[in-house]
Amino acid sequence: MNEKFENILVNITENPSGLNVGLIEINRPKAKNALNTETMTEIVSVLESFDKDKTIGSTVITGSKDAFSAGADIKEMAVANSTDMYIKDQFAIWDKLRKIKKPFIAAASGYTLGGGFELALACDILVASETTKFAFPEVTLGVIPGAGGTQRLTHAVGKGKAMEMILSGKFMTAKEMFDAGLVTILTAEDNYLNDSLELAKKIASYPSIAIQLGKESVLKALDLTVDEGIEFERKNFYLLFSTEDKFEGMNAFIEKRKPEWKHK
Repeated sequence: MNEKFENILVNITENPSGLNVGLIEINRPKAKNALNTETMTEIVSVLESFDKDKTIGSTVITGSKDAFSAGADIKEMAVANSTDMYIKDQFAIWDKLRKIKKPFIAAASGYTLGGGFELALACDILVASETTKFAFPEVTLGVIPGAGGTQRLTHAVGKGKAMEMILSGKFMTAKEMFDAGLVTILTAEDNYLNDSLELAKKIASYPSIAIQLGKESVLKALDLTVDEGIEFERKNFYLLFSTEDKFEGMNAFIEKRKPEWKHK
């Protein structure tokens, strides 16, 4: 991308085995990568752009080794009252994350707090270094998470652990979050970004439409009953039988050759 951003760095990683991988790096070192409205707007803008880019199959979002993101920009909210927040619609930009079709992976290390933790939770897969520290310290400021943290954390780790973190502001290690089922891959600090990119490349090596419908089906499982979810999954399964990649994949399997995906 040729566009320049104030708060993030954007790169494309080539993937010899499939579609390329987008990389978004939060770049506010003096603020420990705190997420203000401008930063989130830039992140979402790039994700939306990648969604439309036929050469990109997945995205990794990362920060630095010391801080994925230390939270929201408190200075931005300190003087705001309820009416200010309502009129501004503070989290409207966050809601757009739910509409991103292609998978995006959080590569976390260091402080992953508050809004930063909410961004990691909003990602489809969470890779974390052993040095990552997770917390929702909002209660110490007299508020609670507002960008989906209470909901996504509860879905991920259950009521008890979510209550403990939300109500006490307790810090959790990456190992504790891995054991709780939130962190997908736990890795050494030197490997977390590379492991995230390798996973993203693996995902991007498969048919894009199947990947997107697989993501959509898994996310629906959080909102629907099992019967409703199975019905939704079944329709997506049948829909894929109209894609060129379905025929290519099955014929390649029968012919014992490597498939050549068209992403159509």
